[in-house]
Amino acid sequence: MPRTYLKKATLTSTSDTTDVRATVQEILHAIEVGGDEKALEYAAKFDKYEGNVVLGRDEIEAVSAQVPEKLKDDIRFAHDNVRRFAEAQRETLKDIEVEIVPGLVAGQKSIPCGAAGCYVPGGRYSHIASAIMTVTTAKVAGCKHIVACSPPRPGIGVAPAIVYTADLCGADTILAMGGVQGVAAMTFGLFGLPKADILVGPGNQFVAEAKRILFGRVGIDMFAGPTDSLIIADGTADAAIVAADLVGQAEHGYNSPVWLVTDDKGLADKVMELVPQLIADLPETNSRNAEAAWRDYAEVILCGDREEMAQTSDEYAPEHLTVQAQDLPWWLDRLQCYGSLFLGEETTVAFGDKASGTNHVLPTSGAASYTGGLSVHKYMKIVTWQRATREGAKPVAEATARISRLEGMEGHARTADIRLRKYFPDENFDLSAHG
Repeated sequence: MPRTYLKKATLTSTSDTTDVRATVQEILHAIEVGGDEKALEYAAKFDKYEGNVVLGRDEIEAVSAQVPEKLKDDIRFAHDNVRRFAEAQRETLKDIEVEIVPGLVAGQKSIPCGAAGCYVPGGRYSHIASAIMTVTTAKVAGCKHIVACSPPRPGIGVAPAIVYTADLCGADTILAMGGVQGVAAMTFGLFGLPKADILVGPGNQFVAEAKRILFGRVGIDMFAGPTDSLIIADGTADAAIVAADLVGQAEHGYNSPVWLVTDDKGLADKVMELVPQLIADLPETNSRNAEAAWRDYAEVILCGDREEMAQTSDEYAPEHLTVQAQDLPWWLDRLQCYGSLFLGEETTVAFGDKASGTNHVLPTSGAASYTGGLSVHKYMKIVTWQRATREGAKPVAEATARISRLEGMEGHARTADIRLRKYFPDENFDLSAHG
């Protein structure tokens, strides 16, 4: 049976960012030239905040005391899970050395970035989980200095739960500054901070564009677009759970795509019946986002069999991929393109978003076809080294000289020649180009 769209998206989540880019470029340039003073001007303009931007220990402790103990318990639980998973990831990076040819040894070494800038969205909601995901992984990686940057609320400051979380997870500095000015402060090393080697964390379109512009000058986790989620479900799936999971992701924003891929039309029909009811039952702001996302960006796709379902999913390369179907080991082995995979109805995207241990900073807009999400590895530089005896260098030097001359790189060739003449003065070598 050919793939059938029971519901087709009328819009795509791509948009023209020309105006945003021009605005962000202007702000970045102004702050780079104007330094701390200009960053504070933008903070007053956009954050509506003129308080202390680098929080001291007394401020951190006073603000953290406002966080309810039960919430602290939940934050500690989530932090412990993320930390344990990150530590396990870190253990997969091993320093190695291998003798390539007799006398020539090459190796690999993992070195953490020196300074990490972690952007934690604030605004109307406290994005506690983003602080956990970004700061914890940087700490486990071994970054020497970690800045947690979050927009302050007008006249108040950074949300207490974010301050507590960033401090718990290992931030060396907490910066009360949002938007482009916050990203610029971390990148340019304002307010006495070290210049960031890498910028991580989600943010609005201005934050995302600032990271895009600065990429190359600093490392970034990824180019972020609207969050997206795909569910694969067969006839054994619970339609109510599938519908709830779709709605739970659609509430992220008006342009957050959600997709259902199934081989059971009855299930698809039931889910499409339930989703509008669940959306209507959400609080107003959440309902408005989810309604627009479902109306304009959601798709329901009917496939002939599970192989076609898997192929469809890989083509979409979703940020979040949930499988509620039989034979979960088959799906784990078969699926190739996703940011994070959730197998079975007993887990869900929200678990990964908040507390289960895997990271929620994930590739969007199909980027999961070529990259994974934020992890300890993103903060690590995998570098190589080599050493050789004179005998070990001999065959490498001969090959290098001939290859270099074939390529027209005479200077390269002579760096090999000079060693051969010094180490083996009594030997004659044919070091002319092949050809």
